[in-house]
Amino acid sequence: MNEELILRLEIQALLDAYVATIDEDRIEDWPGFFTEDCLYEIIPKENVDLGLPIGIMRCENSRMLRDRVVSLRNANIFSPATYRHFLSGLTITDRQDEAIEFSCNYLVINTNQIGQSFVYQTGRYQDLIVRQEGAWRFAQKRAIFDTSRVQTLLAIPV
Repeated sequence: MNEELILRLEIQALLDAYVATIDEDRIEDWPGFFTEDCLYEIIPKENVDLGLPIGIMRCENSRMLRDRVVSLRNANIFSPATYRHFLSGLTITDRQDEAIEFSCNYLVINTNQIGQSFVYQTGRYQDLIVRQEGAWRFAQKRAIFDTSRVQTLLAIPV
């Protein structure tokens, strides 16, 4: 099998596992997808286009990700909902020996307790993964969302 195809399958498997962890409410496992010194941010496309660095969520290491999980479970109050991620358009933009940069589109659907579903967020991931101990981990994950506003409380990772 072609090496490029194998790499795409490995990246897709990482992305599938990542979104399944969120969609299946296994948030405690979410930080395990990242390196210790990682960057995770959710930022509007408008800010990226204008070169503005401020987003609506920024975690600069895995300790901050774990803190986010503790906050979600113990401090944040929000209505229960189901989230489903849909991914498309995986594009590898740079490849080094043990580091891969890529992007892909995402769509997140939110379904509330009375059965209404709506588009929660659309955008693209810009990611950098590195191989650590035989597994790919996110060194950087940027969720760049298409609108300048978030429709509802942003409680869960994207």
